[in-house]
Amino acid sequence: MPINITMPALSPTMEEGNLSKWLVKEGDHVAPGDIIAEIETDKATMEVEAVDEGTVAKLVVAAGTEGVKVNALIAVLAAEGEDAAEAAKGAGDAAPAKADTPKAEGQKTEAKQDIKAEAKAAPAKAEPAKTDDKKTDVAPTANGQDKGERVFASPLARRIAKDANVDLAALSGSGPHGRVVKADVEAAVAGGGARSDAKPTGGAASPAAKPMSDDAVLKLFQEGSYELIPHDNMRKTIARRLVEAKSTIPHFYLTLDCKLDALLALRVQINAAAPVKKTDKGEVPAYKVSVNDFIIKALALALRDVPTANVSWTEANMVQHKHCDVGVAVSIPGGLITPIVRRAEEKTLSAIANEMKDLAGRARNRKLKPEEYQGGSSAVSNLGMFGIKDFAAVINPPHATILAVGAGEERAVVKDGKIEVATIMSVTLSTDHRAVDGALGAELLVAFQRHIENPIGMLV
Repeated sequence: MPINITMPALSPTMEEGNLSKWLVKEGDHVAPGDIIAEIETDKATMEVEAVDEGTVAKLVVAAGTEGVKVNALIAVLAAEGEDAAEAAKGAGDAAPAKADTPKAEGQKTEAKQDIKAEAKAAPAKAEPAKTDDKKTDVAPTANGQDKGERVFASPLARRIAKDANVDLAALSGSGPHGRVVKADVEAAVAGGGARSDAKPTGGAASPAAKPMSDDAVLKLFQEGSYELIPHDNMRKTIARRLVEAKSTIPHFYLTLDCKLDALLALRVQINAAAPVKKTDKGEVPAYKVSVNDFIIKALALALRDVPTANVSWTEANMVQHKHCDVGVAVSIPGGLITPIVRRAEEKTLSAIANEMKDLAGRARNRKLKPEEYQGGSSAVSNLGMFGIKDFAAVINPPHATILAVGAGEERAVVKDGKIEVATIMSVTLSTDHRAVDGALGAELLVAFQRHIENPIGMLV
Protein backbone atom coordinates (compact mmCIF):
# COMPACT_ATOMS: atom_id res chain seq x y z
CA MET A 1 0.00 0.00 0.00
CA PRO A 2 1.35 3.48 -0.84
CA ILE A 3 2.60 5.62 2.05
CA ASN A 4 1.66 9.27 2.54
CA ILE A 5 4.36 11.75 3.51
CA THR A 6 2.80 14.73 5.26
CA MET A 7 4.06 18.14 6.34
CA PRO A 8 5.65 17.49 9.75
CA ALA A 9 5.27 19.75 12.79
CA LEU A 10 8.91 20.62 13.38
CA SER A 11 8.13 22.49 16.59
CA PRO A 12 5.26 22.51 19.11
CA THR A 13 4.01 25.89 17.83
CA MET A 14 4.31 25.23 14.10
CA GLU A 15 1.05 25.41 12.16
CA GLU A 16 2.38 25.77 8.62
CA GLY A 17 5.67 25.95 6.77
CA ASN A 18 7.22 26.59 3.38
CA LEU A 19 8.43 23.63 1.36
CA SER A 20 11.72 25.23 0.32
CA LYS A 21 13.35 22.40 -1.62
CA TRP A 22 12.92 18.76 -2.59
CA LEU A 23 16.15 16.78 -2.36
CA VAL A 24 14.59 13.81 -4.16
CA LYS A 25 12.64 13.46 -7.39
CA GLU A 26 9.89 11.15 -8.55
CA GLY A 27 11.28 7.69 -9.19
CA ASP A 28 14.05 7.97 -6.60
CA HIS A 29 14.43 5.21 -4.03
CA VAL A 30 14.66 6.38 -0.43
CA ALA A 31 15.54 4.62 2.80
CA PRO A 32 14.90 5.54 6.43
CA GLY A 33 17.18 8.40 7.44
CA ASP A 34 17.59 9.84 3.93
CA ILE A 35 17.14 13.62 3.73
CA ILE A 36 14.25 14.21 1.35
CA ALA A 37 13.31 17.89 1.74
CA GLU A 38 14.03 21.23 3.37
CA ILE A 39 11.20 22.91 5.26
CA GLU A 40 11.27 26.59 6.20
CA THR A 41 9.41 27.41 9.41
CA ASP A 42 8.86 30.83 10.93
CA LYS A 43 12.28 30.67 12.59
CA ALA A 44 14.55 28.24 10.74
CA THR A 45 15.13 26.02 7.71
CA MET A 46 15.25 22.35 8.67
CA GLU A 47 15.87 19.06 6.91
CA VAL A 48 13.22 16.33 6.80
CA GLU A 49 14.22 12.67 6.91
CA ALA A 50 12.39 9.71 5.43
CA VAL A 51 11.21 7.15 7.95
CA ASP A 52 10.02 4.54 5.46
CA GLU A 53 11.65 2.76 2.55
CA GLY A 54 10.15 3.04 -0.89
CA THR A 55 10.08 4.79 -4.25
CA VAL A 56 8.95 8.38 -4.61
CA ALA A 57 5.74 7.94 -6.57
CA LYS A 58 4.51 11.53 -6.53
CA LEU A 59 5.63 14.92 -5.21
CA VAL A 60 2.25 16.41 -4.36
CA VAL A 61 3.49 19.82 -3.23
CA ALA A 62 5.94 21.66 -5.46
CA ALA A 63 9.22 23.09 -4.15
CA GLY A 64 8.85 26.72 -3.18
CA THR A 65 5.25 26.37 -2.03
CA GLU A 66 4.48 28.61 0.94
CA GLY A 67 1.98 28.18 3.76
CA VAL A 68 1.71 24.36 3.65
CA LYS A 69 -0.35 23.33 6.66
CA VAL A 70 0.94 20.81 9.17
CA ASN A 71 -0.24 17.28 8.29
CA ALA A 72 -1.04 18.26 4.67
CA LEU A 73 -0.06 15.63 2.09
CA ILE A 74 3.23 16.58 0.39
CA ALA A 75 4.39 13.34 -1.26
CA VAL A 76 3.57 9.66 -1.77
CA LEU A 77 5.91 6.69 -1.53
CA ALA A 78 5.33 3.39 -3.30
CA ALA A 79 6.10 0.51 -0.97
CA GLU A 80 8.50 -2.28 -1.96
CA GLY A 81 7.12 -4.27 -4.88
CA GLU A 82 4.39 -1.73 -5.57
CA ASP A 83 3.95 0.03 -8.90
CA ALA A 84 4.87 3.70 -8.53
CA ALA A 85 2.36 4.85 -11.15
CA GLU A 86 -0.50 3.10 -9.36
CA ALA A 87 0.63 4.52 -6.02
CA ALA A 88 0.66 8.02 -7.51
CA LYS A 89 -2.93 7.61 -8.70
CA GLY A 90 -3.99 6.81 -5.14
CA ALA A 91 -2.43 9.96 -3.68
CA GLY A 92 -4.43 10.99 -0.64
CA ASP A 93 -5.82 7.50 -0.04
CA ALA A 94 -2.52 6.05 1.10
CA ALA A 95 -1.54 4.95 4.57
CA PRO A 96 -0.43 7.79 6.83
CA ALA A 97 3.31 8.33 7.09
CA LYS A 98 5.01 7.20 10.27
CA ALA A 99 6.70 10.61 10.42
CA ASP A 100 3.53 12.25 11.68
CA THR A 101 4.42 14.22 14.79
CA PRO A 102 2.42 14.20 18.02
CA LYS A 103 0.91 17.51 17.00
CA ALA A 104 -0.07 16.17 13.60
CA GLU A 105 -1.63 13.15 15.22
CA GLY A 106 -3.51 15.44 17.56
CA GLN A 107 -4.92 17.30 14.57
CA LYS A 108 -6.00 14.03 13.00
CA THR A 109 -7.77 13.04 16.18
CA GLU A 110 -9.47 16.41 16.38
CA ALA A 111 -10.69 16.08 12.82
CA LYS A 112 -11.99 12.57 13.44
CA GLN A 113 -13.77 13.67 16.59
CA ASP A 114 -15.38 16.54 14.71
CA ILE A 115 -16.59 14.20 11.98
CA LYS A 116 -17.95 11.71 14.52
CA ALA A 117 -19.67 14.49 16.40
CA GLU A 118 -21.22 15.76 13.18
CA ALA A 119 -22.41 12.30 12.27
CA LYS A 120 -24.13 11.96 15.64
CA ALA A 121 -25.60 15.42 15.47
CA ALA A 122 -26.75 15.21 11.86
CA PRO A 123 -29.95 13.14 12.40
CA ALA A 124 -31.08 15.52 15.12
CA LYS A 125 -30.58 18.46 12.80
CA ALA A 126 -32.56 16.79 10.06
CA GLU A 127 -35.65 16.62 12.23
CA PRO A 128 -38.09 19.55 12.31
CA ALA A 129 -37.23 21.96 15.08
CA LYS A 130 -39.64 22.00 18.01
CA THR A 131 -40.39 25.69 18.28
CA ASP A 132 -43.22 27.85 19.48
CA ASP A 133 -45.90 28.14 16.78
CA LYS A 134 -46.03 31.88 17.44
CA LYS A 135 -42.43 32.29 16.35
CA THR A 136 -41.80 33.22 12.75
CA ASP A 137 -39.82 30.86 10.57
CA VAL A 138 -36.17 31.72 10.14
CA ALA A 139 -33.59 30.34 7.79
CA PRO A 140 -31.90 27.41 9.53
CA THR A 141 -28.19 27.67 10.17
CA ALA A 142 -26.19 24.65 9.09
CA ASN A 143 -24.10 24.57 12.23
CA GLY A 144 -26.97 24.92 14.69
CA GLN A 145 -25.41 27.91 16.46
CA ASP A 146 -28.78 29.69 16.60
CA LYS A 147 -29.81 27.11 19.22
CA GLY A 148 -26.63 27.44 21.23
CA GLU A 149 -25.15 24.22 19.84
CA ARG A 150 -21.46 23.79 19.03
CA VAL A 151 -20.23 25.03 15.69
CA PHE A 152 -18.99 22.18 13.52
CA ALA A 153 -15.90 23.22 11.58
CA SER A 154 -12.69 21.62 10.39
CA PRO A 155 -9.53 22.36 12.43
CA LEU A 156 -8.10 24.26 9.45
CA ALA A 157 -11.25 26.37 9.13
CA ARG A 158 -11.10 27.17 12.83
CA ARG A 159 -7.49 28.35 12.60
CA ILE A 160 -8.16 30.54 9.55
CA ALA A 161 -11.28 31.98 11.19
CA LYS A 162 -9.36 32.79 14.36
CA ASP A 163 -6.58 34.56 12.45
CA ALA A 164 -9.09 36.54 10.34
CA ASN A 165 -11.39 37.30 13.30
CA VAL A 166 -14.33 35.58 11.58
CA ASP A 167 -17.32 34.40 13.60
CA LEU A 168 -17.87 30.74 12.68
CA ALA A 169 -21.39 30.86 14.10
CA ALA A 170 -22.40 33.30 11.37
CA LEU A 171 -21.32 30.99 8.54
CA SER A 172 -23.35 28.37 6.72
CA GLY A 173 -21.09 25.39 6.14
CA SER A 174 -20.80 23.72 2.76
CA GLY A 175 -19.09 20.60 4.11
CA PRO A 176 -20.68 17.28 5.12
CA HIS A 177 -23.67 17.81 7.42
CA GLY A 178 -23.22 21.57 7.25
CA ARG A 179 -19.64 21.53 8.50
CA VAL A 180 -17.75 24.80 8.02
CA VAL A 181 -14.69 24.20 5.86
CA LYS A 182 -11.75 26.28 4.65
CA ALA A 183 -13.59 27.55 1.54
CA ASP A 184 -16.46 28.90 3.65
CA VAL A 185 -14.15 30.94 5.85
CA GLU A 186 -12.11 32.24 2.92
CA ALA A 187 -15.31 33.29 1.15
CA ALA A 188 -16.42 35.16 4.28
CA VAL A 189 -13.04 36.90 4.54
CA ALA A 190 -13.10 37.86 0.86
CA GLY A 191 -16.61 39.25 1.24
CA GLY A 192 -15.74 41.19 4.39
CA GLY A 193 -18.62 39.62 6.30
CA ALA A 194 -19.13 37.40 9.35
CA ARG A 195 -16.49 39.23 11.37
CA SER A 196 -16.63 38.81 15.12
CA ASP A 197 -15.28 42.29 15.92
CA ALA A 198 -18.47 43.56 17.52
CA LYS A 199 -19.23 40.45 19.53
CA PRO A 200 -17.50 40.75 22.90
CA THR A 201 -17.64 37.65 25.01
CA GLY A 202 -17.77 39.51 28.28
CA GLY A 203 -15.28 41.52 30.29
CA ALA A 204 -12.85 44.00 28.87
CA ALA A 205 -12.10 43.65 25.19
CA SER A 206 -8.62 42.52 24.28
CA PRO A 207 -6.38 44.84 22.25
CA ALA A 208 -7.19 42.78 19.15
CA ALA A 209 -10.96 42.84 19.71
CA LYS A 210 -11.64 45.53 17.09
CA PRO A 211 -8.86 45.63 14.54
CA MET A 212 -9.21 47.74 11.42
CA SER A 213 -9.80 45.68 8.32
CA ASP A 214 -7.24 45.75 5.52
CA ASP A 215 -9.62 47.73 3.32
CA ALA A 216 -10.23 50.29 6.07
CA VAL A 217 -6.50 50.83 6.48
CA LEU A 218 -5.81 51.16 2.76
CA LYS A 219 -8.61 53.70 2.32
CA LEU A 220 -6.64 56.09 4.53
CA PHE A 221 -3.90 56.37 1.91
CA GLN A 222 -3.94 57.61 -1.66
CA GLU A 223 -3.99 54.82 -4.22
CA GLY A 224 -0.56 54.31 -5.73
CA SER A 225 1.24 55.91 -2.79
CA TYR A 226 2.19 52.59 -1.22
CA GLU A 227 3.43 49.08 -1.96
CA LEU A 228 1.94 45.95 -0.40
CA ILE A 229 4.54 43.53 0.99
CA PRO A 230 2.99 40.20 2.08
CA HIS A 231 3.81 39.01 5.60
CA ASP A 232 6.12 36.01 5.79
CA ASN A 233 5.68 33.24 8.36
CA MET A 234 8.12 34.84 10.80
CA ARG A 235 6.33 38.20 10.86
CA LYS A 236 2.95 36.49 11.28
CA THR A 237 4.27 34.45 14.21
CA ILE A 238 5.85 37.49 15.87
CA ALA A 239 2.60 39.44 15.52
CA ARG A 240 0.52 36.59 16.93
CA ARG A 241 2.80 36.01 19.91
CA LEU A 242 3.05 39.71 20.75
CA VAL A 243 -0.73 40.07 20.73
CA GLU A 244 -0.98 36.95 22.90
CA ALA A 245 1.64 38.26 25.32
CA LYS A 246 0.20 41.75 25.74
CA SER A 247 -3.41 40.53 25.98
CA THR A 248 -2.84 37.66 28.41
CA ILE A 249 0.18 38.65 30.55
CA PRO A 250 -0.27 41.44 33.13
CA HIS A 251 3.00 43.30 32.59
CA PHE A 252 4.58 45.64 35.09
CA TYR A 253 7.95 47.32 34.87
CA LEU A 254 10.91 48.09 37.15
CA THR A 255 13.83 50.32 36.10
CA LEU A 256 17.25 50.61 37.71
CA ASP A 257 20.58 52.25 36.82
CA CYS A 258 23.80 50.23 36.92
CA LYS A 259 27.36 51.59 37.01
CA LEU A 260 29.49 49.97 34.30
CA ASP A 261 32.96 51.36 34.97
CA ALA A 262 34.31 48.32 36.86
CA LEU A 263 32.79 45.96 34.29
CA LEU A 264 34.28 47.83 31.34
CA ALA A 265 37.73 47.79 32.95
CA LEU A 266 37.49 44.06 33.70
CA ARG A 267 36.33 43.34 30.14
CA VAL A 268 39.46 44.99 28.73
CA GLN A 269 41.65 42.81 30.97
CA ILE A 270 39.80 39.59 30.12
CA ASN A 271 40.00 40.16 26.36
CA ALA A 272 43.65 41.22 26.57
CA ALA A 273 44.45 37.94 28.32
CA ALA A 274 42.68 35.78 25.73
CA PRO A 275 44.96 33.16 24.17
CA VAL A 276 45.25 33.08 20.40
CA LYS A 277 44.34 30.16 18.17
CA LYS A 278 45.21 29.42 14.56
CA THR A 279 42.42 29.43 11.99
CA ASP A 280 42.05 29.68 8.22
CA LYS A 281 42.01 33.46 8.72
CA GLY A 282 45.20 33.44 10.73
CA GLU A 283 45.65 33.83 14.45
CA VAL A 284 42.58 35.09 16.30
CA PRO A 285 41.67 35.42 19.99
CA ALA A 286 40.10 32.30 21.50
CA TYR A 287 37.23 34.49 22.72
CA LYS A 288 36.09 38.10 22.82
CA VAL A 289 33.75 38.88 25.71
CA SER A 290 31.15 41.61 25.09
CA VAL A 291 29.17 43.70 27.56
CA ASN A 292 26.13 41.66 26.54
CA ASP A 293 27.90 38.46 27.65
CA PHE A 294 28.37 40.00 31.10
CA ILE A 295 24.66 40.91 31.12
CA ILE A 296 23.62 37.32 30.27
CA LYS A 297 25.81 35.94 33.02
CA ALA A 298 24.63 38.55 35.55
CA LEU A 299 20.96 37.82 34.85
CA ALA A 300 21.56 34.07 35.17
CA LEU A 301 23.32 34.55 38.51
CA ALA A 302 20.53 36.87 39.71
CA LEU A 303 17.94 34.19 38.85
CA ARG A 304 20.08 31.68 40.75
CA ASP A 305 20.23 34.01 43.75
CA VAL A 306 16.46 34.68 43.63
CA PRO A 307 15.08 31.27 42.63
CA THR A 308 11.45 32.20 43.28
CA ALA A 309 11.71 34.58 40.31
CA ASN A 310 13.12 31.84 38.06
CA VAL A 311 9.65 30.59 37.17
CA SER A 312 7.00 30.23 34.47
CA TRP A 313 3.26 30.59 34.94
CA THR A 314 0.66 27.98 34.07
CA GLU A 315 -2.98 28.00 35.14
CA ALA A 316 -2.46 24.94 37.34
CA ASN A 317 1.09 25.35 38.63
CA MET A 318 4.08 27.60 39.09
CA VAL A 319 6.91 26.07 37.06
CA GLN A 320 10.06 26.37 39.19
CA HIS A 321 13.13 26.06 36.96
CA LYS A 322 16.20 24.25 38.28
CA HIS A 323 18.59 26.06 35.95
CA CYS A 324 18.87 29.56 34.52
CA ASP A 325 18.33 29.33 30.76
CA VAL A 326 18.61 32.86 29.37
CA GLY A 327 17.23 33.77 25.95
CA VAL A 328 18.90 36.56 23.99
CA ALA A 329 16.95 38.56 21.41
CA VAL A 330 18.83 38.53 18.07
CA SER A 331 17.75 40.74 15.19
CA ILE A 332 17.57 38.92 11.87
CA PRO A 333 16.20 39.98 8.46
CA GLY A 334 12.43 40.24 8.73
CA GLY A 335 12.16 39.93 12.51
CA LEU A 336 13.94 38.53 15.52
CA ILE A 337 14.62 35.26 17.27
CA THR A 338 15.66 34.42 20.81
CA PRO A 339 18.29 31.67 21.01
CA ILE A 340 18.84 30.35 24.52
CA VAL A 341 22.03 29.99 26.54
CA ARG A 342 21.28 26.91 28.65
CA ARG A 343 22.55 26.71 32.23
CA ALA A 344 24.11 30.14 31.86
CA GLU A 345 24.71 30.35 35.61
CA GLU A 346 27.25 27.50 35.29
CA LYS A 347 29.15 28.77 32.24
CA THR A 348 32.20 31.00 32.08
CA LEU A 349 32.05 34.36 30.34
CA SER A 350 34.29 33.06 27.54
CA ALA A 351 32.00 30.05 27.01
CA ILE A 352 28.95 32.32 26.87
CA ALA A 353 30.74 34.63 24.40
CA ASN A 354 31.62 31.79 22.01
CA GLU A 355 28.20 30.17 22.32
CA MET A 356 26.40 33.44 21.57
CA LYS A 357 28.62 34.05 18.55
CA ASP A 358 27.66 30.64 17.18
CA LEU A 359 23.95 30.96 18.02
CA ALA A 360 23.65 34.47 16.58
CA GLY A 361 25.41 33.45 13.36
CA ARG A 362 23.18 30.45 12.79
CA ALA A 363 20.12 32.47 13.79
CA ARG A 364 20.78 34.99 11.03
CA ASN A 365 21.07 32.12 8.55
CA ARG A 366 17.89 30.54 9.98
CA LYS A 367 19.76 27.36 10.88
CA LEU A 368 18.78 27.08 14.55
CA LYS A 369 17.06 23.94 15.79
CA PRO A 370 13.75 24.41 17.65
CA GLU A 371 15.28 23.29 20.94
CA GLU A 372 17.83 26.11 20.61
CA TYR A 373 15.23 28.88 20.67
CA GLN A 374 12.22 27.40 22.49
CA GLY A 375 11.75 27.41 26.24
CA GLY A 376 14.09 29.21 28.62
CA SER A 377 13.30 30.93 31.91
CA SER A 378 14.02 34.59 31.12
CA ALA A 379 15.47 36.73 28.35
CA VAL A 380 17.63 39.75 27.54
CA SER A 381 16.80 42.36 24.90
CA ASN A 382 19.67 44.81 24.37
CA LEU A 383 19.28 47.94 22.23
CA GLY A 384 22.24 49.73 23.78
CA MET A 385 24.29 49.37 20.60
CA PHE A 386 21.75 51.68 18.90
CA GLY A 387 22.12 54.35 21.55
CA ILE A 388 18.70 53.66 23.10
CA LYS A 389 18.73 54.97 26.68
CA ASP A 390 15.90 52.80 28.07
CA PHE A 391 12.81 50.90 26.92
CA ALA A 392 10.37 48.23 28.11
CA ALA A 393 10.37 44.84 26.37
CA VAL A 394 7.38 42.52 25.86
CA ILE A 395 7.58 39.24 27.79
CA ASN A 396 8.09 36.19 25.60
CA PRO A 397 5.94 33.29 26.93
CA PRO A 398 6.64 31.01 28.76
CA HIS A 399 9.08 33.42 30.43
CA ALA A 400 7.92 35.41 33.45
CA THR A 401 10.52 38.15 32.98
CA ILE A 402 12.56 39.91 30.32
CA LEU A 403 15.35 42.44 30.84
CA ALA A 404 15.52 45.44 28.49
CA VAL A 405 19.02 46.92 28.36
CA GLY A 406 19.86 50.46 27.30
CA ALA A 407 23.14 52.08 26.29
CA GLY A 408 25.98 52.68 28.69
CA GLU A 409 26.63 56.42 28.72
CA GLU A 410 28.61 58.87 30.78
CA ARG A 411 26.41 60.70 33.26
CA ALA A 412 26.96 63.04 36.19
CA VAL A 413 26.35 61.22 39.48
CA VAL A 414 26.58 62.35 43.08
CA LYS A 415 28.87 60.41 45.42
CA ASP A 416 29.65 61.51 48.97
CA GLY A 417 28.23 64.94 48.19
CA LYS A 418 30.41 65.38 45.11
CA ILE A 419 29.53 65.25 41.44
CA GLU A 420 31.45 62.62 39.49
CA VAL A 421 31.28 61.20 35.99
CA ALA A 422 30.31 57.53 35.71
CA THR A 423 29.23 55.19 32.92
CA ILE A 424 25.60 54.34 33.63
CA MET A 425 23.39 51.71 31.98
CA SER A 426 19.61 51.81 32.54
CA VAL A 427 17.82 48.45 32.59
CA THR A 428 14.08 47.75 32.77
CA LEU A 429 12.67 44.44 33.98
CA SER A 430 9.30 43.52 32.49
CA THR A 431 7.54 41.08 34.82
CA ASP A 432 4.52 38.80 34.66
CA HIS A 433 2.66 39.96 37.76
CA ARG A 434 0.94 36.58 38.07
CA ALA A 435 4.26 34.90 38.75
CA VAL A 436 6.57 37.62 40.06
CA ASP A 437 5.23 40.29 42.42
CA GLY A 438 6.68 43.78 42.71
CA ALA A 439 8.94 43.11 45.68
CA LEU A 440 10.21 39.88 44.15
CA GLY A 441 10.92 41.59 40.84
CA ALA A 442 12.78 44.35 42.68
CA GLU A 443 14.86 41.75 44.53
CA LEU A 444 15.80 40.13 41.22
CA LEU A 445 16.75 43.44 39.63
CA VAL A 446 18.87 44.49 42.63
CA ALA A 447 20.66 41.13 42.47
CA PHE A 448 21.39 41.78 38.78
CA GLN A 449 22.72 45.25 39.62
CA ARG A 450 24.99 43.78 42.30
CA HIS A 451 26.61 41.39 39.83
CA ILE A 452 27.01 44.06 37.14
CA GLU A 453 28.63 46.56 39.51
CA ASN A 454 30.88 43.91 41.10
CA PRO A 455 31.81 41.88 38.02
CA ILE A 456 34.82 40.14 39.54
CA GLY A 457 32.31 37.90 41.34
CA MET A 458 31.23 36.50 37.97
CA LEU A 459 34.67 34.98 37.52
CA VAL A 460 34.67 32.83 40.67
